[in-house]
Amino acid sequence: MIKPTRPASRAAIATTLFTALALVLGVRAGMAETFAYVGNADSNDISVFKIAEGGEMTPVQTAAFTDVEKPGASTPLAITPDHRVLIAGVRSQPFLAVSFAIDQKTGLLSHIGNGPLADSMANIATDRGGKVLFSASYGGSKVALNPLQANGVVGEPKQVIPTGLNAHAFLPSPDNRFVFATNLGSDQVLSFAFDAAAGTLTPSDPPSIKTPEKSGPRHFVFHPNGKFVYLIHELNGDVAAYSYEAKSGAWGEIQRTTALPEGFSGKPWAADIHITPDGRFLYASERTTNTLTAYKVDATSGKLTTIGSVPTEKQPRGFNIDPTGRYLAAVGELSDGMTVYAIDQSSGALGKLKSYATGKKPNWVEFLTLK
Repeated sequence: MIKPTRPASRAAIATTLFTALALVLGVRAGMAETFAYVGNADSNDISVFKIAEGGEMTPVQTAAFTDVEKPGASTPLAITPDHRVLIAGVRSQPFLAVSFAIDQKTGLLSHIGNGPLADSMANIATDRGGKVLFSASYGGSKVALNPLQANGVVGEPKQVIPTGLNAHAFLPSPDNRFVFATNLGSDQVLSFAFDAAAGTLTPSDPPSIKTPEKSGPRHFVFHPNGKFVYLIHELNGDVAAYSYEAKSGAWGEIQRTTALPEGFSGKPWAADIHITPDGRFLYASERTTNTLTAYKVDATSGKLTTIGSVPTEKQPRGFNIDPTGRYLAAVGELSDGMTVYAIDQSSGALGKLKSYATGKKPNWVEFLTLK
């Protein structure tokens, strides 16, 4: 004879509920934290902010550069693919790459060491494997490759390559097989084949992608699907969309639009460009008008539809998008501040949330969600 199941006691039910609640709270408490790192050129430091669920930022640290006295023109930042090291480029002599360990629980920075850069570098980036550091010199018209040591400190330059005028960005392709360098003063993008195993660069064939005369190609981003590239031009304010052929590294222009707000009649001075992690929305900053322009991205054709522009910090040289694609943070070189926006998940429009003080002359933002 099967005995009927006795109903659970109130105490047992309470215990079960308490355990379930504790597990939920434990998961929430243990959820990965997200941090924003802001490079400040004139104060030679990095402002570290922790971002909450609703986009609220809390300042948690100011990490000063060790053994650096003079401020540089800007402070480019790069985070290694394993999320363990942040590298800052110093654009005053002696030209250095300052490496910080990222605490995997708190997001705080601790200085590891300094390594040499080949010149004053406007842009730095690691390869996809985190083995080398790429850098581009605007004033020196060159790009360089430095090995990264096991501890995250940058080694002596392994390759230094002359370019056309004013190299500005130097970034690897999504599959790490090619590296591209904008030459702002020569209206071209140089292409290099990258041997990740040997850690060496070789000019591609053809070696460059031409852009319109006096357009000033500056920064670029790949679409997350790897099929498109978006390039912002400093001198005419253009935003160009290109198809990308991964096998050959070839770019093919498919559209050209603008980062300038409607009715603009001054001298363009476009700066930065970023795309959301899901590839649905693209954003560009323009310094003459102190604006951010939003675009909707067609994932099939790669083409852009302008959503509109919003005012932002004064001289917005740098901005970035958090890993969830819900927030954008823009910094102003002349306002010493950062404004955070919510990204409307259906339209892509930006809604201002709050502004925060940073260090002096902020120009670069990196987001990181700890694993």
